[in-house]
Amino acid sequence: MRSQDSAEAIALQALSWLASNDEVFPVFLAATGAAIKDLPSAAQDPAFLASVLDFLVMEDAWVMGFCDAASLPYEAPMQARAALPGGAQLHWT
Repeated sequence: MRSQDSAEAIALQALSWLASNDEVFPVFLAATGAAIKDLPSAAQDPAFLASVLDFLVMEDAWVMGFCDAASLPYEAPMQARAALPGGAQLHWT
């Protein structure tokens, strides 16, 4: 199990990866309702960081792309998500 601090760090890395992806980033903004101008302050909110990971894990290709770029194991985003607000309530069946 990850600490909340390490989970937030992974979520911030994921947000950075999303922002650098010209195809996925607009989809992320539309799905979350986030505005680019609000991202610096939103990135300090653990609940928003949880939504970043919720979005990322919707597509295996995104998980793999992010994890490959960040040199993380493919299960890292889900482990990080479990350590953020609401993560204990997720049940993947």
